[in-house]
Amino acid sequence: MPMSPAGCSIADTLEVIGDRWSILILRDAFRGVRRFDELQRDLGIARNVLTDRLQKLVDHRVLMRRPYQTRPTRYEYRLTPKGRDLSPALVALMRWGDTWLAGDAGPPLVLTHRECGAPLDQAFVCWSCDTTVTPTEIGSRPGPGAKGFGRANAGISA
Repeated sequence: MPMSPAGCSIADTLEVIGDRWSILILRDAFRGVRRFDELQRDLGIARNVLTDRLQKLVDHRVLMRRPYQTRPTRYEYRLTPKGRDLSPALVALMRWGDTWLAGDAGPPLVLTHRECGAPLDQAFVCWSCDTTVTPTEIGSRPGPGAKGFGRANAGISA
């Protein structure tokens, strides 16, 4: 029996950020693009679509609105702690694109550690075993929020 969207964290997340424009707005927010006109110019997005997506991200407390000008009142959009927690998901999407879509030229951007400049990697770590875990080694089990689903439907595995 398939899991209902209400019982699946992936489906619930997609309800908040699961469209192209929301993901690209978040990408820009991580890059420090904060003002409506800057976002509109960088993304080439229609103003009404940008307004709608920004409002949705604010409503879900992924972004917060802060005034930066009073006459007329203008706002900038900043990531909240909830929004900053999306960083690994965006990096995972970027890495997938780098691996499967970038072509012979290689990735268009390399993430580095600000302090030393070394390229970063993204991995799953089992802190109990102190081991890096591959996707085929990931299992799942029902969590405290599981809603009557059997073990086979509890999560994802490769």
